[in-house]
Formats: sequence, structure tokens, C-alpha cells
Amino acid sequence: MNASRETTDTEWATATVITGDGDALTTARRLAEQFVSGAAERDAQRRLPLAELDELAASGLLAITVPRTYGGADVSVRTLTEVFRLLAWADPNIAQIPQGHFVYVNVLEENGSVEQKRFFYREVLAGKRFGNAQAESGRSALDIHTRLTPAWDGGFVLSGTKKYATGALAAQWIGVLAKDADDRQVVAFVPGGSPGVQVIDDWDGMGQRTTASGSVWLSHVSVPAEHVVPHYRTFERPQVHGALAQLLHAAIDVGIARAALDDAGEFVRTRSRPWKDSGAASAAEEPLVIHQFGEMEIQLRAAEALLATAADTVDRARPEPSNGSAAEASIAVATAKAFGGRTAVEAANALFELAGTSSTSASLNLNRHWRNARTHSLHDPARWKVQHIGRYALNATRPPRSGQI
Repeated sequence: MNASRETTDTEWATATVITGDGDALTTARRLAEQFVSGAAERDAQRRLPLAELDELAASGLLAITVPRTYGGADVSVRTLTEVFRLLAWADPNIAQIPQGHFVYVNVLEENGSVEQKRFFYREVLAGKRFGNAQAESGRSALDIHTRLTPAWDGGFVLSGTKKYATGALAAQWIGVLAKDADDRQVVAFVPGGSPGVQVIDDWDGMGQRTTASGSVWLSHVSVPAEHVVPHYRTFERPQVHGALAQLLHAAIDVGIARAALDDAGEFVRTRSRPWKDSGAASAAEEPLVIHQFGEMEIQLRAAEALLATAADTVDRARPEPSNGSAAEASIAVATAKAFGGRTAVEAANALFELAGTSSTSASLNLNRHWRNARTHSLHDPARWKVQHIGRYALNATRPPRSGQI
């Protein structure tokens, strides 16, 4: 699909307000069980999960990190991570779309004014979504050519082009990473239907096909000063902003891995035939198949444990991060992300080896697990995470303050 759409304002009913961690997890489990049933079909048809996103917003899950001071549940990072893992098990496309949303909620927490928090947190509690507009085409991921320039009325004018804008197509607000007149990184919050904002559905990746990760074109968009947050301040001090963003990606990878192994088990138990030399009555009783399932289960449980450990490390550091605690959080998350991404790809590949030739039928669309794992695991190359882990382990060199580690 290669279509453009000017987003429009929609009347929104107030979403359910989730009250705490247990409520959030119960809601996530319920939605995951609901979303999993249509995941294969949505992927096959490349049908964006718009109705599912509306239900996700109405459930209150998108507001679970809003501080209690502003009416939210302020759940732990451990709970947020588990919510993402559960959603990714059901449909990693649906899980990836709000990843940027939660990053922007945290942008407000890091550097938003009281007035900005009061306004935007109220929007989030009502069920409105933040879309992502960060990345740009260029020789470096650090190249930001989108500019926010002062206007005569005290506000700003925003112009530029963004790629991989996950969730922007269906968002009420788009968080745009830009450079100000002093070449500093800022985030401008722009209504999706603003004049000069066009969202293009041009994402054609082999995996994560329904994440609405298209392009955003911004042409002389008016932005009031009260909708601009000084994001550059985030990295002037110890922080876990980058670790939190990466942790949610890690949770998506681990969720994909569990879904792939679950589907492999279901197929082997119900449809695979035992190899003729095994002497087993069914494929599920074949010793070599059992052994390989055991090996994959060990690896997956290790990935899940690393994910939980990383979340706990971020939770400990988050209230008052120091150079040491922030570094520990980043390294723990990098470990979970590097291992989790590898596990997702290996589990999705093992599905076919374990289940056999019939599992490759296009009508089953089981290959979506591998396509999703391979595509999503390319976020922020694991080879650099391993470098930072090695330098920290060998020479106690702390990782850089960055949104990518």
C-alpha cells in the first residue's frame, strides 16, 4: 500500500483509567488474547490494526506511565515491559506502534513544564496517542535536518521529512524530533491534522508490515511555544530515557520469540508427522524434537529472565539516576536486547525445522514470526550493544548518554 492521508481530528471518549500494576497486567493479558486471533490475517492482508489501536487506547493501557500526580497509574518499568511482551506475543505490530508513544510520554516527564505535563497527560489519559517522527534519511542516524525556526508571533515554524514514523498514521499527536535555531534537539508536539502535516503510508518492509511506519512530511507547520520540549537537556545529565526506549524494543523481540515457539509446539502436537526412523507414535514424542524444544525453551527463558532483570535495573535507577546506576541500567538493557533479538530470530527459524515442511504453507503465514523478528531486531544494531557491554565488563567504560543504549 502506498497511499497518503491527511489525518483528521476525531471526537474521543474518555478512556478507562487504569489504577495500578495489577490492573494493567490483567488488561494487557485480556487484549493479548483478543489480538492474537487476527494477527496472521492482518499481516497477510497488510491491514493496519486501526480498530485494535482504538481498543488499546480505550483500555487505558497507553496512560499507565502517567505520574500519579497527574492522574495516572505510574506503573513500574517491570510492569510496562511485561505489557509490551504480552502484546508482542499476540501481534508485534500492535506492540511496536505505542513504543514511540511511551517514549514521548517520558520526554514530557524528563523535561516538560508543569503546564505541558498537565495538558498532554490529560490528552493521554483521554486515550489519545503520540506518533513517532524521529528518524530521517541520511548518512548518519544522528543527522536531523528537520528545523524549528522562530516565528513572528512567538511560536515556531516546523519543516522537514521523517522516515520510519511508526504510529504517526493513526495518531492524534505526532512527536517530531527537530533542531532549534541553536542546533539543539527539541521535540515539537504537532496535532496529526495540522495544516502542512502529511502522513504517507509508504512502509514496505518484509516484516512488521502493519506498524504504520511510513513517512511524515512537514511543510511550514505552525507550532506554539508551549508545545515544544527541550529534549537536549535529557542527555546533559544521567538518565534512563534511552534505556527505557530500548527496553520496550527488547520486550517486543522476546514476545515474538515466545509466540514463535508456542506456534511451533501447537503445530508439532497437532499436525507434524514423526520421522520414520524415530519409532515414535507422534512428532511430539520424537526424542530429537523434544530435545530441540528443550534447548529453545532454555534460551527463551534466559531471554525472558534478562528482560525482567533489565526492567528491575531501570526501576532502581529511575527515581534518581546517577552516572553509575544509569550505566548499569543501559548495560542491563543492552544485554537483554542483544540476546532477545538473537533469540527471536532463532526461535522463528526453529519453528520450521521442528514443525516440518507443511508448516511453510503460505496459508498459515507462520513465516511472519521470522519476518517480524528479523525486521524488528534490526533496530539499533546489536553489534554495538555488545561493544558497549564488552567495554563496560573489561574496562569499566560507561556507555554514552544516548537514546540508542
